[in-house]
Amino acid sequence: MGLGSGTRSGFVALLGAPNAGKSTLVNQLVGTKVSIVTHKVQTTRALVRGIAVHDDAQIVFVDTPGVFEPKRRLDRAMVRTAWGGAKDADIVLPIIDAERGLTEDVEAILERLKEIRQPKVLLLNKVDRIKRERLLALTKEITERGVEFERVFMISALNGSGCKDLMDYLVRALPEGPWYYPEDQISDLPLRQLAAEITREKLFLRLHQELPYSSHVETEGWEQRKDGSAKVQQVIYVERESQKKIVIGHKGETIRAIGEAARKDITEAADQKVHLFLFVKVRENWGDDPERYREMGLDYSS
Repeated sequence: MGLGSGTRSGFVALLGAPNAGKSTLVNQLVGTKVSIVTHKVQTTRALVRGIAVHDDAQIVFVDTPGVFEPKRRLDRAMVRTAWGGAKDADIVLPIIDAERGLTEDVEAILERLKEIRQPKVLLLNKVDRIKRERLLALTKEITERGVEFERVFMISALNGSGCKDLMDYLVRALPEGPWYYPEDQISDLPLRQLAAEITREKLFLRLHQELPYSSHVETEGWEQRKDGSAKVQQVIYVERESQKKIVIGHKGETIRAIGEAARKDITEAADQKVHLFLFVKVRENWGDDPERYREMGLDYSS
Protein backbone atom coordinates (compact mmCIF):
# COMPACT_ATOMS: atom_id res chain seq x y z
CA MET A 1 0.00 0.00 0.00
CA GLY A 2 1.15 3.57 -0.53
CA LEU A 3 2.89 3.06 -3.86
CA GLY A 4 0.12 2.07 -6.23
CA SER A 5 -2.25 4.24 -8.19
CA GLY A 6 -5.18 5.88 -6.44
CA THR A 7 -3.29 6.69 -3.25
CA ARG A 8 -3.32 10.19 -1.80
CA SER A 9 -0.90 11.98 0.48
CA GLY A 10 -0.12 15.42 1.77
CA PHE A 11 0.92 17.70 4.62
CA VAL A 12 -1.72 19.23 6.88
CA ALA A 13 -0.63 22.04 9.24
CA LEU A 14 -2.40 22.74 12.51
CA LEU A 15 -2.24 26.37 13.49
CA GLY A 16 -3.60 28.00 16.61
CA ALA A 17 -3.08 29.89 19.85
CA PRO A 18 -1.27 28.12 22.71
CA ASN A 19 -3.40 25.41 24.36
CA ALA A 20 -6.02 25.44 21.58
CA GLY A 21 -5.68 21.64 21.48
CA LYS A 22 -3.35 21.08 18.52
CA SER A 23 -1.19 18.41 20.15
CA THR A 24 -4.22 16.58 21.59
CA LEU A 25 -5.78 16.56 18.12
CA VAL A 26 -2.62 15.19 16.44
CA ASN A 27 -2.55 12.38 18.99
CA GLN A 28 -6.27 11.71 18.47
CA LEU A 29 -6.02 11.61 14.66
CA VAL A 30 -2.81 9.58 14.51
CA GLY A 31 -4.00 7.27 17.27
CA THR A 32 -0.77 7.25 19.26
CA LYS A 33 1.35 9.65 21.27
CA VAL A 34 3.56 11.70 18.96
CA SER A 35 3.06 15.18 20.32
CA ILE A 36 3.37 16.17 23.96
CA VAL A 37 0.34 17.48 25.80
CA THR A 38 0.69 19.38 29.08
CA HIS A 39 -1.05 22.00 31.20
CA LYS A 40 1.75 24.38 30.31
CA VAL A 41 1.15 26.56 27.26
CA GLN A 42 3.76 26.56 24.53
CA THR A 43 5.12 23.05 24.94
CA THR A 44 5.40 22.24 21.24
CA ARG A 45 8.61 23.89 20.09
CA ALA A 46 9.44 22.49 16.66
CA LEU A 47 7.29 20.97 13.92
CA VAL A 48 6.28 17.58 15.25
CA ARG A 49 4.84 15.49 12.46
CA GLY A 50 2.36 12.74 13.17
CA ILE A 51 1.47 10.41 10.31
CA ALA A 52 -2.02 8.95 9.92
CA VAL A 53 -3.26 6.44 7.37
CA HIS A 54 -6.97 6.69 6.59
CA ASP A 55 -8.55 4.72 3.72
CA ASP A 56 -6.02 5.00 0.87
CA ALA A 57 -4.45 8.27 2.07
CA GLN A 58 -1.43 9.12 4.18
CA ILE A 59 -1.88 12.37 6.06
CA VAL A 60 1.22 13.98 7.54
CA PHE A 61 0.21 16.34 10.35
CA VAL A 62 2.48 19.26 11.09
CA ASP A 63 1.84 20.33 14.68
CA THR A 64 3.17 23.87 14.78
CA PRO A 65 4.06 25.82 17.94
CA GLY A 66 1.19 27.91 19.29
CA VAL A 67 1.00 31.34 17.70
CA PHE A 68 1.15 34.19 20.21
CA GLU A 69 2.74 37.61 20.65
CA PRO A 70 6.46 36.79 20.93
CA LYS A 71 8.65 38.57 23.49
CA ARG A 72 11.81 36.49 23.85
CA ARG A 73 14.14 35.08 21.21
CA LEU A 74 12.84 31.53 21.77
CA ASP A 75 9.26 32.77 21.36
CA ARG A 76 10.07 34.60 18.11
CA ALA A 77 11.77 31.51 16.70
CA MET A 78 8.72 29.37 17.52
CA VAL A 79 6.25 31.77 15.91
CA ARG A 80 8.35 31.97 12.71
CA THR A 81 8.44 28.17 12.62
CA ALA A 82 4.65 27.98 12.99
CA TRP A 83 3.91 30.27 10.04
CA GLY A 84 6.63 28.62 7.96
CA GLY A 85 4.98 25.25 8.59
CA ALA A 86 1.61 26.60 7.46
CA LYS A 87 3.00 28.01 4.22
CA ASP A 88 4.59 24.65 3.30
CA ALA A 89 1.44 22.56 3.83
CA ASP A 90 -1.21 21.32 1.38
CA ILE A 91 -4.04 22.23 3.78
CA VAL A 92 -4.03 24.53 6.81
CA LEU A 93 -6.23 23.73 9.80
CA PRO A 94 -6.63 26.76 12.06
CA ILE A 95 -7.87 25.39 15.40
CA ILE A 96 -9.76 27.63 17.81
CA ASP A 97 -10.71 26.86 21.40
CA ALA A 98 -14.48 27.42 21.21
CA GLU A 99 -14.72 27.78 24.99
CA ARG A 100 -12.31 30.74 24.98
CA GLY A 101 -13.71 32.26 21.79
CA LEU A 102 -12.18 35.23 20.00
CA THR A 103 -9.15 36.12 22.11
CA GLU A 104 -6.48 38.61 20.98
CA ASP A 105 -4.27 35.73 19.82
CA VAL A 106 -7.10 34.32 17.71
CA GLU A 107 -7.87 37.74 16.20
CA ALA A 108 -4.19 38.11 15.20
CA ILE A 109 -4.14 34.61 13.66
CA LEU A 110 -7.30 35.27 11.63
CA GLU A 111 -5.80 38.52 10.31
CA ARG A 112 -2.59 36.81 9.23
CA LEU A 113 -4.42 33.83 7.72
CA LYS A 114 -5.58 36.15 4.94
CA GLU A 115 -2.00 36.02 3.57
CA ILE A 116 -1.94 32.18 3.46
CA ARG A 117 -2.89 30.93 0.01
CA GLN A 118 -3.43 27.26 0.88
CA PRO A 119 -6.96 25.90 1.43
CA LYS A 120 -8.03 26.56 5.01
CA VAL A 121 -10.41 24.40 7.05
CA LEU A 122 -11.59 25.86 10.36
CA LEU A 123 -11.70 23.63 13.44
CA LEU A 124 -13.69 24.70 16.47
CA ASN A 125 -12.38 22.59 19.35
CA LYS A 126 -13.84 21.77 22.81
CA VAL A 127 -17.37 22.17 21.41
CA ASP A 128 -18.67 19.70 23.99
CA ARG A 129 -18.12 22.39 26.63
CA ILE A 130 -20.36 25.15 25.25
CA LYS A 131 -23.99 25.60 24.24
CA ARG A 132 -25.01 25.25 20.59
CA GLU A 133 -26.34 28.84 20.33
CA ARG A 134 -23.01 30.26 21.48
CA LEU A 135 -21.18 27.97 19.07
CA LEU A 136 -23.22 29.16 16.09
CA ALA A 137 -22.74 32.81 17.09
CA LEU A 138 -18.96 32.24 17.39
CA THR A 139 -18.82 30.55 13.97
CA LYS A 140 -20.66 33.51 12.41
CA GLU A 141 -18.29 35.97 14.12
CA ILE A 142 -15.20 34.13 12.84
CA THR A 143 -16.44 33.71 9.27
CA GLU A 144 -17.21 37.44 9.13
CA ARG A 145 -13.48 38.22 9.65
CA GLY A 146 -12.77 37.92 5.93
CA VAL A 147 -10.86 34.62 5.88
CA GLU A 148 -12.07 32.10 3.32
CA PHE A 149 -12.63 28.66 4.82
CA GLU A 150 -13.43 25.62 2.69
CA ARG A 151 -15.29 24.01 5.58
CA VAL A 152 -15.92 24.37 9.31
CA PHE A 153 -15.71 21.33 11.62
CA MET A 154 -16.91 21.26 15.21
CA ILE A 155 -14.79 18.79 17.14
CA SER A 156 -13.56 17.61 20.50
CA ALA A 157 -9.88 16.65 20.22
CA LEU A 158 -10.10 15.03 23.66
CA ASN A 159 -12.99 12.62 23.09
CA GLY A 160 -12.70 12.34 19.28
CA SER A 161 -16.12 13.80 18.47
CA GLY A 162 -16.22 15.08 14.84
CA CYS A 163 -12.72 13.70 14.12
CA LYS A 164 -13.81 10.92 11.74
CA ASP A 165 -15.75 13.43 9.59
CA LEU A 166 -12.65 15.64 9.51
CA MET A 167 -10.43 12.72 8.45
CA ASP A 168 -12.89 11.70 5.72
CA TYR A 169 -12.83 15.26 4.39
CA LEU A 170 -9.02 15.52 4.46
CA VAL A 171 -8.65 12.24 2.55
CA ARG A 172 -10.81 13.60 -0.27
CA ALA A 173 -9.12 17.02 -0.22
CA LEU A 174 -5.50 15.84 -0.44
CA PRO A 175 -3.79 15.46 -3.82
CA GLU A 176 -3.28 12.06 -5.45
CA GLY A 177 0.26 10.73 -5.16
CA PRO A 178 2.55 8.19 -3.49
CA TRP A 179 3.00 8.12 0.25
CA TYR A 180 5.90 10.05 1.78
CA TYR A 181 6.67 7.59 4.58
CA PRO A 182 6.67 3.81 5.15
CA GLU A 183 3.25 2.47 6.12
CA ASP A 184 4.18 1.63 9.72
CA GLN A 185 5.89 4.94 10.53
CA ILE A 186 3.89 7.24 12.79
CA SER A 187 6.27 10.14 13.16
CA ASP A 188 9.38 11.44 11.45
CA LEU A 189 10.66 12.61 14.80
CA PRO A 190 13.71 10.45 15.56
CA LEU A 191 13.17 8.14 18.51
CA ARG A 192 15.77 9.94 20.65
CA GLN A 193 13.94 13.25 20.19
CA LEU A 194 10.54 11.68 20.78
CA ALA A 195 11.89 10.16 24.01
CA ALA A 196 13.13 13.61 25.10
CA GLU A 197 9.68 15.08 24.31
CA ILE A 198 8.01 12.39 26.41
CA THR A 199 10.25 13.14 29.42
CA ARG A 200 9.64 16.88 28.98
CA GLU A 201 5.91 16.19 29.05
CA LYS A 202 6.21 14.25 32.32
CA LEU A 203 8.40 17.01 33.78
CA PHE A 204 5.73 19.64 33.07
CA LEU A 205 2.81 17.48 34.17
CA ARG A 206 4.53 17.06 37.52
CA LEU A 207 5.97 20.57 37.97
CA HIS A 208 3.93 22.88 35.76
CA GLN A 209 3.43 25.37 38.60
CA GLU A 210 7.09 25.62 39.59
CA LEU A 211 9.04 25.28 36.34
CA PRO A 212 9.47 27.73 33.45
CA TYR A 213 8.89 26.22 30.01
CA SER A 214 12.45 27.08 29.03
CA SER A 215 13.47 23.78 30.67
CA HIS A 216 14.83 21.39 28.09
CA VAL A 217 15.48 17.64 27.82
CA GLU A 218 18.11 15.95 25.66
CA THR A 219 18.62 12.23 25.03
CA GLU A 220 22.39 11.88 25.30
CA GLY A 221 22.73 8.11 25.06
CA TRP A 222 20.73 5.24 23.54
CA GLU A 223 22.54 1.94 23.93
CA GLN A 224 21.09 -1.35 22.69
CA ARG A 225 21.73 -4.20 25.13
CA LYS A 226 22.21 -7.88 24.27
CA ASP A 227 18.94 -8.83 26.00
CA GLY A 228 16.99 -6.63 23.53
CA SER A 229 16.45 -3.76 25.96
CA ALA A 230 17.84 -0.22 25.64
CA LYS A 231 19.77 1.89 28.13
CA VAL A 232 18.61 5.50 27.65
CA GLN A 233 20.38 8.43 29.28
CA GLN A 234 18.76 11.85 29.32
CA VAL A 235 19.72 15.23 30.72
CA ILE A 236 17.14 17.71 31.99
CA TYR A 237 18.54 21.22 31.58
CA VAL A 238 17.30 24.02 33.82
CA GLU A 239 18.50 27.61 34.06
CA ARG A 240 19.03 27.91 37.82
CA GLU A 241 20.28 25.84 40.76
CA SER A 242 16.95 26.42 42.57
CA GLN A 243 15.11 24.78 39.65
CA LYS A 244 17.45 21.77 39.80
CA LYS A 245 16.42 21.18 43.44
CA ILE A 246 12.74 21.32 42.44
CA VAL A 247 13.22 18.74 39.66
CA ILE A 248 15.13 16.34 41.94
CA GLY A 249 12.69 16.77 44.83
CA HIS A 250 12.94 15.60 48.44
CA LYS A 251 15.30 12.59 48.55
CA GLY A 252 15.03 12.34 44.75
CA GLU A 253 11.35 11.37 44.78
CA THR A 254 10.26 13.89 42.11
CA ILE A 255 12.82 12.84 39.52
CA ARG A 256 12.07 9.17 40.26
CA ALA A 257 8.36 9.71 39.59
CA ILE A 258 9.11 11.66 36.37
CA GLY A 259 11.51 8.93 35.24
CA GLU A 260 9.05 6.12 35.92
CA ALA A 261 6.21 7.83 34.00
CA ALA A 262 8.53 8.68 31.10
CA ARG A 263 10.02 5.16 30.98
CA LYS A 264 6.56 3.61 30.48
CA ASP A 265 5.76 5.86 27.50
CA ILE A 266 9.25 5.57 25.96
CA THR A 267 9.04 1.76 26.26
CA GLU A 268 5.74 1.89 24.35
CA ALA A 269 7.10 4.28 21.69
CA ALA A 270 10.33 2.27 21.20
CA ASP A 271 8.52 -1.07 21.35
CA GLN A 272 11.27 -2.48 23.59
CA LYS A 273 12.14 -2.58 27.28
CA VAL A 274 13.85 0.67 28.33
CA HIS A 275 16.11 1.42 31.30
CA LEU A 276 15.92 5.20 31.73
CA PHE A 277 18.57 7.24 33.57
CA LEU A 278 17.84 10.93 34.20
CA PHE A 279 20.36 13.62 35.15
CA VAL A 280 19.68 17.29 35.93
CA LYS A 281 22.13 20.00 34.91
CA VAL A 282 22.09 23.78 35.21
CA ARG A 283 22.79 25.60 31.96
CA GLU A 284 22.31 29.33 32.37
CA ASN A 285 20.84 31.32 29.48
CA TRP A 286 20.49 28.28 27.24
CA GLY A 287 17.67 30.25 25.61
CA ASP A 288 20.37 32.31 23.85
CA ASP A 289 22.43 29.36 22.60
CA PRO A 290 22.23 28.87 18.79
CA GLU A 291 23.16 25.18 19.06
CA ARG A 292 20.05 24.42 21.15
CA TYR A 293 17.85 26.04 18.49
CA ARG A 294 19.35 23.89 15.73
CA GLU A 295 18.70 20.77 17.81
CA MET A 296 15.04 21.76 18.20
CA GLY A 297 14.64 22.51 14.49
CA LEU A 298 14.19 26.24 15.11
CA ASP A 299 15.76 29.25 13.42
CA TYR A 300 17.99 31.23 15.84
CA SER A 301 17.86 34.60 14.04
CA SER A 302 16.12 37.28 16.09
